[in-house]
Amino acid sequence: MSDRIPMTRAGYDKIKNDLDRLNTVELPEILERLATARGEGDLSENAEYHGAQESRGLMEARINLLRDKLSRALLIDPSQLRKDEVGFGCTVKVKDLDFDDEEEFTLVGAGEEDYDNDKILFTSPLAQGLVGKKPGDKVEIEVPRGTLKFEVLDIRFDQ
Repeated sequence: MSDRIPMTRAGYDKIKNDLDRLNTVELPEILERLATARGEGDLSENAEYHGAQESRGLMEARINLLRDKLSRALLIDPSQLRKDEVGFGCTVKVKDLDFDDEEEFTLVGAGEEDYDNDKILFTSPLAQGLVGKKPGDKVEIEVPRGTLKFEVLDIRFDQ
């Protein structure tokens, strides 16, 4: 996998909107808190000042992370991809061979991940282990907690 980050136009736009909001709303609020706290006198014992400084650092780190994602974005149009195998943008239904239950995952790009709704990053180890597989294929995927064993049951593209 290259250092490019695959994403759809919608994912790119979501990240861009988050970045704009952080730069135009949240960071200025933190800077205002910092200026107010600075005006309260002795900075060495000023908890408000130190809290605002910490918030500023965290916010700037978040802004830099989003800028980095956007600079490495690889925009993908799912309608131009193969539909006969697991790939970017598809929803794949698998059978867990260890627990004999079925699960569904949608492989999405940065900015669209939603783990509560089984939308996982295309670049994740689980997704990468499924990429290129077709219905009927069995796969073993090494993940941090061990080896997952799946059979691919179905692939669909909802876009």
